Amino acid sequence: MTKTKTAETVEFPTFDASKAADSVRNFAEKGIEQSKEAYTKLKAGTEEAQKAFESTYEAVRSNSSDLSLKAISALRANAEAGFNHLEALVGARSLSEVVELQTSFLRQRFEDAVAQAKDFQSVAAKAAEDVSKPIKSAVEKSFKTGKAA
Repeated sequence: MTKTKTAETVEFPTFDASKAADSVRNFAEKGIEQSKEAYTKLKAGTEEAQKAFESTYEAVRSNSSDLSLKAISALRANAEAGFNHLEALVGARSLSEVVELQTSFLRQRFEDAVAQAKDFQSVAAKAAEDVSKPIKSAVEKSFKTGKAA
């Protein structure tokens, strides 16, 4: 004796369209909110990067000017030393005086070259630090913000 089921005894789940519409609306609103947050973060990051690049460009311009002035100063000092040496050689009265002038000149040129190299090194180190500082701070800030999020 088997019972037969009819359509009247089978229950079908009901579909409530208003609940589905609410779920879709909530999902869409969340998506929009997340998109706005992402856009705001992206915009802020872009603006910070732009400021960092502008600062870097200004540092490059300023430091390249300093390096150029150092180079011009060194060239001027070397040229003056060369002309002074030639004047001294022209006024030399003996071969031993020429040898003495030449030895003294070469020693002085070597000492000046070492001093000029130290000057260039200090200016170049300062330039490298000034140029990298804006980008370095922007990257550090980005990592801190990324870890916080």
